[in-house]
Amino acid sequence: MNGLIARWHRRLPVTARTPIVTLGEGNTPLVQADRVAKAAGLPPASVFLKIEGANPTGSFKDRGMTLAISKALEAGATGVLCASTGNTSASAAAYAARAGLRCVVFLPKGKVAAGKLSQAVMHGAEIVEVAGNFDQALVMAGEAAKTKGFALVNSSNPFRIEGQKTAAFEILEQLGRAPDNHFIPVGNAGNITAYWKGYKESGTAPRMFGWQAAGAAPLVSGTPVTNPTTLATAIRIGRPVSWDGAIAARDESGGMIGKVTDADILAAYRFLASREGVFCEPSSAASVAGLLKLGRTGKAPSGISVCVLTGNGLKDPGITARFTPKIRRVKAGGKIRL
Repeated sequence: MNGLIARWHRRLPVTARTPIVTLGEGNTPLVQADRVAKAAGLPPASVFLKIEGANPTGSFKDRGMTLAISKALEAGATGVLCASTGNTSASAAAYAARAGLRCVVFLPKGKVAAGKLSQAVMHGAEIVEVAGNFDQALVMAGEAAKTKGFALVNSSNPFRIEGQKTAAFEILEQLGRAPDNHFIPVGNAGNITAYWKGYKESGTAPRMFGWQAAGAAPLVSGTPVTNPTTLATAIRIGRPVSWDGAIAARDESGGMIGKVTDADILAAYRFLASREGVFCEPSSAASVAGLLKLGRTGKAPSGISVCVLTGNGLKDPGITARFTPKIRRVKAGGKIRL
């Protein structure tokens, strides 16, 4: 059996009675990014990308979902449900299908990227469209879980955090040491909470740099955002469930939580694809956008930095329409000068 539960079972809340539901998640690449480093004013071999889009459903959500679904099955749940901006629904639907469980997903109408919605549909999820935002959908999902006896598998589920912390263990193994700085997008804030938990359990303490979209930055302003707006749909969240965990990660590590504009995110998104060969979804690029923002003012932190890229670029293919490709057309058999 492969997957992160098998690899890290001694550090996870599982027993011999836990039925392991896995798709072979984890063990994602850590790629050196010297062009990002140069753009941030840093030396070579100082910036690395943790490519979580290499997980089975294309996002970091699989790390927590393998454990959440396994524990739901152990507890005798007949189904699972979640609210989602897209990636959680795709992952929940896939792992529920693997487990033979019903899956119901609450999605904010018209605000889920096509790539993510198609995954939930094809994995057989029952979809509830909510005429509202993610935060409102999450309230509805929580209430439904209470009345229907389903397991809620959003990041409020502690097993999600436990599974996601394993990415920190991997980074320590891949680098052979702890990074000095950890850059990560922040939406519902479960992932920054999980990484910090994993680092602390390993006896390390990199500075945690969380990045929110400027139009959805409640942790920066200190107050919830009623109508969050950003093209980075995965972090379009105005009231993070793991608010306290994110603030603790920031304060305990001596890090920061900042914001980047949609323009910053798009620039980093394109830079990663065209200069580093890494195609991530826009929300993922917020981590690199944050590093580059600090670099523009000469404030990029020294030492080794890891930037987490949370999802694959094919999750949100519509964004590429914002960029005009250079196309030259010729007749078949014609000559072209390169």
